[in-house]
Amino acid sequence: MASCCNPTDYRRLFSRKHASRDAHRFRQRGLRGTSRDLVELAGDVRGASILDVGGGVGAIELELLAAGAERATNVELSGGYEEAAAKLIAERGVEGRVERRVGDFVTAEIELHDVVVMHRVVCCYPDADALVGTAADHAQRLLLLTYPQDGPLLHLGFRAINLWLRLSRCGFRTYVHPVTLIDAVAEAHGLRLERRKPAGRLWESAAYRRMPV
Repeated sequence: MASCCNPTDYRRLFSRKHASRDAHRFRQRGLRGTSRDLVELAGDVRGASILDVGGGVGAIELELLAAGAERATNVELSGGYEEAAAKLIAERGVEGRVERRVGDFVTAEIELHDVVVMHRVVCCYPDADALVGTAADHAQRLLLLTYPQDGPLLHLGFRAINLWLRLSRCGFRTYVHPVTLIDAVAEAHGLRLERRKPAGRLWESAAYRRMPV
């Protein structure tokens, strides 16, 4: 996303080679870990539209389509994922049901979707208010997130990652946003926390549902 870092730095990390590895793992093993957790948290998606923000090769949306979702839109900053994603889409036979867009989700004009997914995206963005708020506004039914758990050891680890990135002369940075802030932003945009699912000591996934007006 253009607002979180220099697009060149982002594409340097999330390149075609990176995308090819992700696609290969998905073909060999399917979804695992927190990606699988988000599909579980989504519940019944039959007939739903899916908006996958920072979805990479699109593995999560492909699984949700297989579970009965009607269509999916993927928004990615790095164009390095497109070739590998197109092959997966063709292999699954869902060419007419997936739209892929390259650009900044926060500033893009995208229609509302039933379910919005952001898997390990919040940690790539400095402004959690803008990112989570925009995602919540696009979710007519459900917002699914995976983010780092908020703890001192995680903050220390992410600072070490950022030091390595700085020494590598890469402008990309990682962030551990307070979970209370993520919850508050989602609630301010009309969603309520439905369920959390920790994954070890690093990641946590959560589902936020649209509250009745």
